[in-house]
Amino acid sequence: MSASHKLGKILKQVQNDGRKEKMSKKGYTYIITNKKNGTLYIGVTSNLFKRIYEHKNGLFDGFSKKYSLKKLVYYEISEDIATAIQREKQLKNWHRDWKINLIEKTITIGMI
Repeated sequence: MSASHKLGKILKQVQNDGRKEKMSKKGYTYIITNKKNGTLYIGVTSNLFKRIYEHKNGLFDGFSKKYSLKKLVYYEISEDIATAIQREKQLKNWHRDWKINLIEKTITIGMI
């Protein structure tokens, strides 16, 4: 399965999850990159589908646009946005190797 097909499946699932949970304000912590072993960006949002669309289309100036970070490689769902923000801060303090291991472990088990 191609990477773009996998991403399409992920975004479709996230969109479906968002529809099922439209009354609750779940939070998403996510990691995007530009290529394997490339620059990583960790972010948080209440609407992952919309946010990834914004990254892919360069709708906002900033770090992700500057480095062409468009590939979703990891995400987590939290019960609320405050918990997602805490997790984002935690991941941002991790060593790069730890982040890479988290991404690779997740891809290996089929989450993404």
